[in-house]
Amino acid sequence: MSRLPFTSLAYALREAARIDAAVFAGQSLADNLLGRVDVVARPAVQDLVYGSLRAFGRGDFFLSRLLEKPLAVDEVRALLLVALYRLETRPDAAHTVVDQAVSAAGEILHGKFRGLVNAVLRSFLRQQASLTADVAADPVALAQHPGWWLAQLQAAWPDDWQRIVDAGNQAPPMGLRVNRRRISRDDYLRQLTAVDIAAHPVGEDGLALLKPQPVDRLPGFFDGLVSVQDPGAQRAAEILAPAAGSRVLDACAAPGGKTAHLLERADLDLLALDLKPARCRRVEEGLGRLHLSARVEAADCAKLDVWWDGRPFDAVLADVPCTASGVVRRNPDAKWLRRPEDVASFAGTQARILDALWQVLRPGGRLLYATCSVFPEENSVQVRNFLGRQTAAGIVHEEQLLPDAERDGFYYCLLEKRA
Repeated sequence: MSRLPFTSLAYALREAARIDAAVFAGQSLADNLLGRVDVVARPAVQDLVYGSLRAFGRGDFFLSRLLEKPLAVDEVRALLLVALYRLETRPDAAHTVVDQAVSAAGEILHGKFRGLVNAVLRSFLRQQASLTADVAADPVALAQHPGWWLAQLQAAWPDDWQRIVDAGNQAPPMGLRVNRRRISRDDYLRQLTAVDIAAHPVGEDGLALLKPQPVDRLPGFFDGLVSVQDPGAQRAAEILAPAAGSRVLDACAAPGGKTAHLLERADLDLLALDLKPARCRRVEEGLGRLHLSARVEAADCAKLDVWWDGRPFDAVLADVPCTASGVVRRNPDAKWLRRPEDVASFAGTQARILDALWQVLRPGGRLLYATCSVFPEENSVQVRNFLGRQTAAGIVHEEQLLPDAERDGFYYCLLEKRA
């Protein structure tokens, strides 16, 4: 248990370093690494964690110049990376940042590295101008993305890769999805205006906020009037658009935003599957808040003998596991946890799921293949390979969304099963 005051910058730096070190060890932010942080300090810690991981390539470059040899203690290295991020984003508070980082170091290995943390950060401040200039000559430090990731983007998107990288290094925008069963989008927009929250319409049911807001500031959030969902993610329900009364499968449902959007748009006989019971509970909690209902089951969607009763579905949403290369600003750990071989590994899993789910779709039915990736091997290449295996499949609609100021990156391909 930390002895630092929960409201202090030292506590935030110490906890952010703990979480970053866990990521370096292979854990994901999706594993609720922020759960141990005192609730009062959680926003500050989250800002430091996400910011330092987005800027990891830059911070790691600085450390390679400031340290004579790599640090063997991950938490100390993480503390330095978090503090460097804070020094760059809050240069007006440099003295305080160094002081508080040294206090945070006092809680790691009995304070053994307090002197080193102090020396490295002060050395950075003395050399900051020259170090910053040197970043331009290092592609990974400049782009703040791994070299192999940059190569993939440059090959796939020669005219857009820099825009994708720039978007990935920014804090994400905040989008809302209005629950059309409870309120119209125009009426909800007026409620936002009444509490001085600026927003504008996007897509069929969405709103883009000018500035992110805590959910307890959103009118009617806890009553189910609105949900937080990226406008790009909302395209799934808009494209699949099953008719009322349809039998629908959401095969990889958690966290449940797309499931809920489908049900907000039409009365459906919907089965939502996800691999882990804990993730299924999250889907159920979201549906409960929105006053929606569906059957939710924990199962591997590709193992049909475990869950399928043999009755075909009219529509299937296959929002498959992927590298998350289109949403790295929301998942900044992903670009550092992934390895080049992971792209092919995900592609193999996606093919297995796609082939299995095609069997549960009725002739004339439609399947929406979806990823939050911008890598073609997971998207257009995957679909072309599938079409080569399934002669009865035809493309109805295909789109690749690249991340921009308003939405994240997604790929969608609507497939029809010819009778």
